[in-house]
Amino acid sequence: MTIAVGAMATACRTVAAIAVLTSAVACGASDGTRRTQPDSTTAALPDSQRVHLVGVGATLPYPLYARWFNTYGEVAPVRINYRSEGSAQGLAAVVAGQSDFGATDVPVEDSLLQRSTAAIMHVPMAVVAVAVTYNVPGLNRPLKLTADVIANIFLGRISRWNDPLLVSLNPKETLPDLPITVIRRSDGTGTSYIFQRYLETASAAWRNTPVANRQAAGQRLRDGSEAVASELKATEGAIGYMEVVYARQNRLPAAHLQNRAGRFVAAMPFEIASAAVNALELLAPLDDEEASGFRVSLLDAPGPQTYPLASFTWWLVRPSTLSESSRGELSRFLHWALEDATDLTAELGYVPLPSSVATRVLDRTDNALGCAPCAPRPMSGTVR
Repeated sequence: MTIAVGAMATACRTVAAIAVLTSAVACGASDGTRRTQPDSTTAALPDSQRVHLVGVGATLPYPLYARWFNTYGEVAPVRINYRSEGSAQGLAAVVAGQSDFGATDVPVEDSLLQRSTAAIMHVPMAVVAVAVTYNVPGLNRPLKLTADVIANIFLGRISRWNDPLLVSLNPKETLPDLPITVIRRSDGTGTSYIFQRYLETASAAWRNTPVANRQAAGQRLRDGSEAVASELKATEGAIGYMEVVYARQNRLPAAHLQNRAGRFVAAMPFEIASAAVNALELLAPLDDEEASGFRVSLLDAPGPQTYPLASFTWWLVRPSTLSESSRGELSRFLHWALEDATDLTAELGYVPLPSSVATRVLDRTDNALGCAPCAPRPMSGTVR
């Protein structure tokens, strides 16, 4: 089951926790134990002398994972091969014992987890967010949108950009008398899951509409974020959704969304990270963190600065089926990725786990891997 977000966390605790994240991204870890720079000896190691790990799964974080694995392979005798085939394939590969880890943007339901003969744990790797983006000429600032307005646009009930509801949310803008063209993903994707779950969480208009009636006639379906971005750029009056990184890469505007506190917030790193800090602070301790926990919804999380369309992206791991060497290497890599490579993560446009969240994740993961006493591999230098 996905654990629901509770009441609002205090703003001062959120600011303090995320300030640690900001400092880590800007300056790096202070102890220097695992911060790494390429080592020619390690980088030149033949594959036969490396520990091999195999992963399968989500496409949304693939740019991040590819960079992580390439960088880590230059400083550690490990080769991580990752096939970006989708969240469902990530779960299937783990259950079938065909990979050391899976990757998913969708928290796995109990009914699916129960198909596995061994316990599968969720390991948050980063915080991702979905942008609602658009092509509306003549605007001077980002659009402000509420969940109900977004829902009614995607349901076909708001069909022109000068609709009174849009005008009332954006009184300083001159919205054109232009038809709205909705562009949606046609492929099964974690991005669509996050977007639709957000509307189910935050919009009564969406929740009260039967699933069969949630796609209005005339909407355009495109396969993949790049296809959605291309269609948006080419179509005046278009609106769509995509992972924030893709929106930035394509220089597309992202709407400011109204959060649970009633504020309109941008999809910026601090606001995205706030969702994770607030959600987990309220739920501490989770009753199943060491088993299959951290399946926590960050959607419409509390907090005045929280961006409401955020989610964890997870690894799926079956500790009991891994060899001792694989468990040890997974533990070392996770510490490197979540503690020491935060600047690299941020450089690519993803949001690292806030330090308070990363500490909880690593404590529980090490325990589940039976690797609490695993010594970090001694390294020095800086991730580049």
